[in-house]
Amino acid sequence: MTAPVQVGPSPVGGGPVASLTDHELQVLELVAHGHTHEDIARQLVITRKGITPTVNRAIRKLGATNAPHAVLLACRAGLLDGKPRRHGDHAGFAAHLYRGEKPCERCWEGERAYRRGRKTARKGPKVDAA
Repeated sequence: MTAPVQVGPSPVGGGPVASLTDHELQVLELVAHGHTHEDIARQLVITRKGITPTVNRAIRKLGATNAPHAVLLACRAGLLDGKPRRHGDHAGFAAHLYRGEKPCERCWEGERAYRRGRKTARKGPKVDAA
């Protein structure tokens, strides 16, 4: 078994978790709901041969031994909890602060852009009330 690819902080504390693509998360979600590879391929309108490598990549990234184990690890890491993600494996700037973590650079970039936009909106054209 290869070591998991670990990127970013875990949404539930602990160590870092794997960064899965949207497609890998989508496939794992369908596996979690008990769908077969044939069902998943039909729903995603791709060939069955395309599902197996996707599941195997997710298994490898999570350091799992099989697909059900990958689903369990993804659930424990908060990747399959149904909450929207801003990027990668976590919810963003506010989530870091809530967990008492130092925000990652991507979250800081997003926060800076948000703050610039708010500042620009506040300094917008003044309307004369007279």
